[in-house]
Amino acid sequence: MSRIGKAPIEIPAGVTVTVNGDNVTVKGPKGELSQKVNPDLTVKVEDGHVVLTRPSDDREHRAQHGLYRALIHNMVVGVSQGYRKEMELVGVGYRASSEGQVLELSLGFSHAIFIKLPKEVKVEAKTERNKNPLIIGEVIRRKSGKSAGAK
Repeated sequence: MSRIGKAPIEIPAGVTVTVNGDNVTVKGPKGELSQKVNPDLTVKVEDGHVVLTRPSDDREHRAQHGLYRALIHNMVVGVSQGYRKEMELVGVGYRASSEGQVLELSLGFSHAIFIKLPKEVKVEAKTERNKNPLIIGEVIRRKSGKSAGAK
């Protein structure tokens, strides 16, 4: 059995997981996500955990067992805690600033680099004296939508 696939997914307080056929929907305080799962796999919600099982030890079933377990776990984390990434710019003279959905980076080139971010991403740039610039990226709350792997 897959080491990743066999681990149950704990459902935190405030999050609901609904299984409707081969579609899994996760709702929480930060939004709602849904994922279509291979119909060969069985998804069950029992005792505050989500458990996935596969019908056989075929190579394809083993691979998808771990894949869909990881996708559902990421959905649970996304709707309960959200995603946040802190990045530190290390280099002499490196600077970062943000204005709305545009991140401006000065990385030693002859020109500044401007990155336009999607509306689902919030970015903040902090610069303190005698410290490296810090860029904080966070996925903001979405009302509903499909996760990246949904078809």
